[in-house]
Amino acid sequence: MRLLFGIILIGVVLIMSLSSCATAAPDYPSSPQFRDKGFVNPAPMHEHSVGEMARLWWTFLFDKPKGTVPRQPVPVRALTREALLAAPDNTLYRLGHSTMLIKLGGGFYLTDPVFSKRASPVQWAGPARFHAPPIAIEDLPPIKAVILSHDHYDHLDHDAVKALAPKTGMFLAPLGVGRRLVDWGVDASKVREHDWWQETELDGVRFVATPAQHFSGRGLGDRNSTLWASWVILHDDLRLFFSGDTGYFAGFKEIGAKYGPFDVALMETGAYDKQWPDVHMQPEQTLQAFLDVRGKWLVPVHNGTFDLGLHRWREPFDRIAALAAARNVTMATPEMGEALDLKAPHAGRAWWRGMD
Repeated sequence: MRLLFGIILIGVVLIMSLSSCATAAPDYPSSPQFRDKGFVNPAPMHEHSVGEMARLWWTFLFDKPKGTVPRQPVPVRALTREALLAAPDNTLYRLGHSTMLIKLGGGFYLTDPVFSKRASPVQWAGPARFHAPPIAIEDLPPIKAVILSHDHYDHLDHDAVKALAPKTGMFLAPLGVGRRLVDWGVDASKVREHDWWQETELDGVRFVATPAQHFSGRGLGDRNSTLWASWVILHDDLRLFFSGDTGYFAGFKEIGAKYGPFDVALMETGAYDKQWPDVHMQPEQTLQAFLDVRGKWLVPVHNGTFDLGLHRWREPFDRIAALAAARNVTMATPEMGEALDLKAPHAGRAWWRGMD
């Protein structure tokens, strides 16, 4: 079954590579990021050839190194609605990968919600979760807003969006991503789309869509038809930064100059490889990006939940921890479901150490 799926997937990748120019018709001519029928990054990026893509997917499916999936259960602290409602403001919970539940001003905000078993177009194949979410969607309290960074399957979960829609007040999304939600049945009045540097305020919480260096697409012919973004979240004197998915780029310094220093920066650290340097950061780049945005506490995310790279599953934690220690950077590594006080973070234990 895996071989068959792999052959089919490689065929799809080749078709997508050949048809990557067949994006949606120009819908956002006023956006500086929209050019030639698709969104672009400020700096040119390496485009893989058809042969490179085929070799990459063959390696990903059939020739991965050992240790990309943990042999022991990832520790998870179960959450309940009652505990969340009783929790103080300025509390963050990692639910997995890039999914964060944040309590601000008495309300709950959710980033890139992925609750499905697999980060994949289908649930019978593709990268499976290492652990269950600390809480089910039906047990979550009402959500003030869902904040989306882009439309890839490990950040935008169709089934999660459908389940969250009735209990969510607003979906904040980059350009084009909101249109997907409406197509999936989300009430258009609950959706706000943003270009880079545009912002929204909800109940005293400000959200600013800021630049990132990445790409988008969920199927044939839609590559870069939607925008990607990082997010700045501001409430009273608390400043948070959520990187979303991104390669390292000069925009981090601009974000830090405009909105830093940040009390906590949630920085992508995982699913990196030298074969795709433009769209995901090596841990050394993650640390530099953190310094660029002028962060005070680093929380490495985009790790510990899915097998999306060619490195050992715990390598991102090991590398960023060593780098942070060498530079005297304060870093928090909460377990999945563990409460993190955003006003007074704690380092947490190195829960991944000793696990194969």
